[in-house]
Amino acid sequence: MRKKNVVLTNIPVSDYAAEGKALAKVDGKVIFIEGGVMPGDVVDVRLSKSKKDWAEGKAVHIHSYSKDRVEPFCQHFGMCGGCKWQMVPYELQLKYKQQQVVDHLSRIGKMPLPPITPILGSKNTVNYRNKLEFTFSNRAYLTNEEIAAAGDGVIEHKPALGFHVPRLFDKVLNIDTCYLQAEPTNLIKNTLREYALANNLAFYDIRNHEGWLRNVIIRVLTTGEVMVNVVIHHEAKKQREALLDHLLAKVPSITTLLYTINPKKNDSIFDLEPKAYFGKGYAEEKLEDYTFKIGPKSFFQTNTYQGEALYQVTREFAGLTGNEVVYDLYCGTGSIGIFVSKQAKKVIGIELIKEAIDDAKENAERNNVTNATFYAGDVIDICDDAFFAAHGAPDVVITDPPRAGMHEKLVNKLLEIGAPKIVYVSCNPATQARDLALLHEKYTVEKIQPVDMFPHTHHIENVVLLIKR
Repeated sequence: MRKKNVVLTNIPVSDYAAEGKALAKVDGKVIFIEGGVMPGDVVDVRLSKSKKDWAEGKAVHIHSYSKDRVEPFCQHFGMCGGCKWQMVPYELQLKYKQQQVVDHLSRIGKMPLPPITPILGSKNTVNYRNKLEFTFSNRAYLTNEEIAAAGDGVIEHKPALGFHVPRLFDKVLNIDTCYLQAEPTNLIKNTLREYALANNLAFYDIRNHEGWLRNVIIRVLTTGEVMVNVVIHHEAKKQREALLDHLLAKVPSITTLLYTINPKKNDSIFDLEPKAYFGKGYAEEKLEDYTFKIGPKSFFQTNTYQGEALYQVTREFAGLTGNEVVYDLYCGTGSIGIFVSKQAKKVIGIELIKEAIDDAKENAERNNVTNATFYAGDVIDICDDAFFAAHGAPDVVITDPPRAGMHEKLVNKLLEIGAPKIVYVSCNPATQARDLALLHEKYTVEKIQPVDMFPHTHHIENVVLLIKR
């Protein structure tokens, strides 16, 4: 079993592990399995890595299916890397996610924990995202059937508009219907592809960095607004205007249409300037009674409905009475800080990205929030004695870091600050558990609430309330 590329046969899958991998045990050795399997399946596994006590591999054949398995609803399931848990009933998805939080906090955190409140499931399990990005590519991913159909002939590269296939940087799967986002998303995507093919527009070649059409980013919001940003490699005014005019004619529900010129070798647009072709150049979304401006480069919770639930939990855990100074770390465009502002005396938001702070200030102004101020910079540098003297020491710290969690210097800074309460919002319970273990020096975990933001995936958000001892 320690050799690579060994195939283990008739292996019963017993559980799920971290990052959505299935788990089995063979002669006391733990096997982590990828390939669309679930507990109860019996599979053959080709090992890609094998150590003394554990191994990794991919399911290459399923002998029998779990009695709990349901039929995936998407035609692209198994090839697209998006909704890997479609075959798992939603109530079981929630069970596995809850267990993931328990396992991470207990095994990595290794601290006393209160009972974990049952996970908040998502009311919408399809069409729940407000943002999607599709990629144009001159190299479509071909199925085994398509390759076999070519026989001994030369397989020609075909253009595609869809999602990158996992672990294949230059292959994109053509997506017909995606269930992650409400219409007119599929109409927009398919209209662009059909027009591009009919007019011989060049799909991007990521290997040689050639071609014209690169990406399309679509936002469909609960307010009814639809914002589309078409990303092209270089300016070609005549064909750009023809493409955008055609899209507006076919999809009149678009409220804002932008284009971005990206000649770089990477897809990031954060150092580029999107240009409005039609509409006001931004969209608006609502959380409770608050309205937020969302620009083409703004970060915003991807699941609006569950984002509102996540913020409600955060506000409840903060336990504000109107007398507290709240520090909102990693505040982004200020959404959490603004959301709790009515119950706070003062909100201080801190974020490294200046453009996000500009959005936060504008969002506070448009919601008539006068007790929130926002600062661009690193928390470690900003939060010195002079800053606290000017703004007050925090009664409550809310921190919502990226998947990598908080830098150890920031954890040490929080220990130094010693706020009575910390509300830690996390999209990665593993790194959250690591940080909680460090904070345990001065803090006790009081409450834990998992929230499911992304149905049919293994991802999970978790909110933890810490009280200073």
